[in-house]
Amino acid sequence: MAAHLSYWEKVNFYRSDVIIVGSGIVGLTAAIAIKKQQPNISVTVLERGFLPSGASTKNAGFACFGSISELIEQEKICGTDGLHALIKKRWLGLQKLRSLVGDARLELQINGGFELFKKENGSLTAECVSKISHYNHLIKDITQETGVFNTSAEKLESFGFGKINYLISNKLEGQLDPGKMIKALLEIASSLGVSILNTCEVTAFEAKENEQVVFSSQGNFSTKKLLCCTNAFANQFFPQLSLKPGRGQVMITKPIENLKWKGTFHYDKGYYYFRNVGNRVLLGGGRNLDFFTEETHQFGETPLVQNTLLRLLKEVILPETTFEIEQKWSGIMAFGPSLSPIIKEVRPNVFCAVRCNGMGIAIGSQTGQEAAELVLKGL
Repeated sequence: MAAHLSYWEKVNFYRSDVIIVGSGIVGLTAAIAIKKQQPNISVTVLERGFLPSGASTKNAGFACFGSISELIEQEKICGTDGLHALIKKRWLGLQKLRSLVGDARLELQINGGFELFKKENGSLTAECVSKISHYNHLIKDITQETGVFNTSAEKLESFGFGKINYLISNKLEGQLDPGKMIKALLEIASSLGVSILNTCEVTAFEAKENEQVVFSSQGNFSTKKLLCCTNAFANQFFPQLSLKPGRGQVMITKPIENLKWKGTFHYDKGYYYFRNVGNRVLLGGGRNLDFFTEETHQFGETPLVQNTLLRLLKEVILPETTFEIEQKWSGIMAFGPSLSPIIKEVRPNVFCAVRCNGMGIAIGSQTGQEAAELVLKGL
């Protein structure tokens, strides 16, 4: 490819002050933040796929910051102060995304979130109920709301779930359309003068004199600063980073007549999640059934997870309701021992903003903003 480039192409497309690898939520919000703060800086985003390749357009579209059982597990890892800081990042990220794109363009609906508990999980239910006041107090200064988490057992009958005997609600959780989110971010970035080049897979990069040379499937680029926003795929460039991929398998039903509920739902410590998309049901999860197999960069489905998701639909979510699966897909997330994203200068003039730990919608915009500020320091 490089041998056939014109002078004009090399000057206008292959040289940039900042190159960002990855056109997902983090990469695009970083590009937007850089251009808003420094309009004269040239920014190019390189994306290996025709569409973003990780999870930004493949996730379930949960605008959430954590169910009670998830927060309990996370507090064990990072402590109460660390969890407070983490929830604050998620909350600020959601507000930043809403401010940047707008609720209408996101198709954001605040229908509330609910955590489901089975009859046989009495000890987990009791533990989560006992923590409601603790977490309401913990997030009060973040959300400026009281009583965010509450018991909602009275809704069980109207929802029509099977084998579930308890619900805990979160009145602030919402749902959005990830495709519309990325379309809007692409439009905003383009309007600011960001150049976005798709089907351009970055294979390597190296320092040369006072710049970074970026090798790709479409030729070699040059830049002053390089920012990697490839989340789970970042180990390709930085094997030393503490992160692992995690595949999320998702399915969606055909429209269901008289669907009884709206909102976002978590089950089994957040390892399963479902929501309505209009009058369809979207369901995903099951990574915990086989962590080893799901720790992969490969898209696809497995019988173990698919059969478990179908059984959950039949027995718990839509008992005595006829449904058909319309589509299945998967997305690749990134996880690590620490719950915070990795935002740092990996080597001189090379930065990364990765490892969203399955909370990309909530934390992606804030992560992109912080990465942009780090890149701008040296320009």
